[in-house]
Amino acid sequence: MRTLLITGPGGSGRTTVAAATAFAAAREGARTLLLGTDPGDTLGPVLGDADVPGLTVRRVDPDAGFRADLAALQERAGGALDLLGASRLVPEETGPLPGAEELAVLRALRDAAASEDAHDLLVVDLPAAPRALALLALPEELRRVLNRLLPPERQAARALRPVLGRLAGVPMPAEWIYETAARLDLQLAAVEALLAGRGTAVRLVAEPGPAGADALRTAALGVALRGLRLDAVVANRVLPESEAAGWLAGPVAQQRKTLDEWREEHTVHPVAHLGRDPRGADDLTALAVPAAPEAAGPVRWPVADRIAEDGVLVWHLPLPGARRDTLDLVRRGDELTVTAGPFRRVVPLPSALRRCTVDGAALREGELRVRFRPDPELWPRTR
Repeated sequence: MRTLLITGPGGSGRTTVAAATAFAAAREGARTLLLGTDPGDTLGPVLGDADVPGLTVRRVDPDAGFRADLAALQERAGGALDLLGASRLVPEETGPLPGAEELAVLRALRDAAASEDAHDLLVVDLPAAPRALALLALPEELRRVLNRLLPPERQAARALRPVLGRLAGVPMPAEWIYETAARLDLQLAAVEALLAGRGTAVRLVAEPGPAGADALRTAALGVALRGLRLDAVVANRVLPESEAAGWLAGPVAQQRKTLDEWREEHTVHPVAHLGRDPRGADDLTALAVPAAPEAAGPVRWPVADRIAEDGVLVWHLPLPGARRDTLDLVRRGDELTVTAGPFRRVVPLPSALRRCTVDGAALREGELRVRFRPDPELWPRTR
């Protein structure tokens, strides 16, 4: 199953583009699942009376997911709650806590990937770019936290926990905590696999202009740092050149200038302004959005061997749009923390680089090149 993640700056029309993309794919014969992530039904008004065989529309329901999780948690921790004299919460009495929407989206992605209902294409209408990028970072970040708090080697020593608890004089984590952590890790790993899959791509929607250009530059940087493949940029609400007269001459010229700049760095698909908010099958067809991309493989961060020439290995991290004054690198053990603009990611080092020390870094042509020099104490010696 191919997966197309659609996001962009707020107000760019990403929901309309997502609906038009899914609608067009279904009309071409692809079994398509359109997943809406907004709490409200924003896809319904856009689709209107559009009905095409092969198109399934679903909306994330954070309320139902939160209630199910709360009930399961109280069931597993029932013994501890009873000892503390705590009253059980009735799920219907509570609303979703902060973060419940993001977890509901991750669960929906996992379920879509594991569903027995065969789909050729999954189109996801993600939130606006800042929230979408934070959401896409969650599986990796949560797995890293889980492995740090409850590492697998501790889980393997389950039989020793009662003994360790008596020796240490403190209670050890209960069995259900480890079971819950293991189950959550598997679920997050499934979402990670979907995002890193060869059939997954991100499509950014933005309205050409100064504000859209700034927001697009930031979003593209966040997509690159997550190691996701940016398929294309949809330039939405493009005014016709024939209207470049009178007061429209300025906006048309501004859009033309932005489009030329975007084409130097991205594959750009202009979508015309219809003069109204698109609604229903006729409008979605008139938008003529580009087809979903074919599978093209994940983004690679290669390590170049330059030991013979310069005595170093060079790790190439593509970060288009990054600026030197907003870049920061910190090496901690076998991980490299990369900060680029408003984004940060903790990246595990490839095995060869773990036996090296950082020798420096440079940003050239939208690519961060980190130099590593082999550590004589750790590097294999040759006779």
